[in-house]
Amino acid sequence: MAGSDSRNTDEVENYDALLRANLQRVFNQRDAQRRLAAVQELFADAPTMYEPAGIVTGQAAISAVAGALLDQFGPDFAFVAEGTAVGHHGLGYLRWHAGPGDGPVIVSGVDVAEISEGKIVRLWVLLDAPQG
Repeated sequence: MAGSDSRNTDEVENYDALLRANLQRVFNQRDAQRRLAAVQELFADAPTMYEPAGIVTGQAAISAVAGALLDQFGPDFAFVAEGTAVGHHGLGYLRWHAGPGDGPVIVSGVDVAEISEGKIVRLWVLLDAPQG
C-alpha cells in the first residue's frame, strides 16, 4: 500500500525489558562503573533526560544523576516497577514507585521514553503529585 509502512517496529522494541533494565541497572545501581556501563548499553550515544528540576544530557551525566539520587536517599532506597511497561511506535512508559525497602513510598511516577533501535534516546521522568 503506497504511503504506509508495513514494518512493525514494536517487534524490535521490547519496551518492558528496556525500561525495567533502566530502572534496575541504572537507577538502582550503586556501583558507579556498573551504572555507567548500563547507561552505555541501554541509552543512545547522546541521550537527553528531562527531569522536573532540569535537563540532563549525555550518558555520563545521566549516570551521575542516578548516583546522586541514590546517595541522597540512603542505602535502603530503591525504585520498583509497577506493572508492565507498554509502548508502540518508539514511545514507551513504565510506572514506578520508590522508597526504603521497609518503609513508605517516598515518590512515585512514570518514565516515558523515546526509543530507537533498542536504545533510549530521550527519557522524561514524570513525578506524581504528593499525596495528602
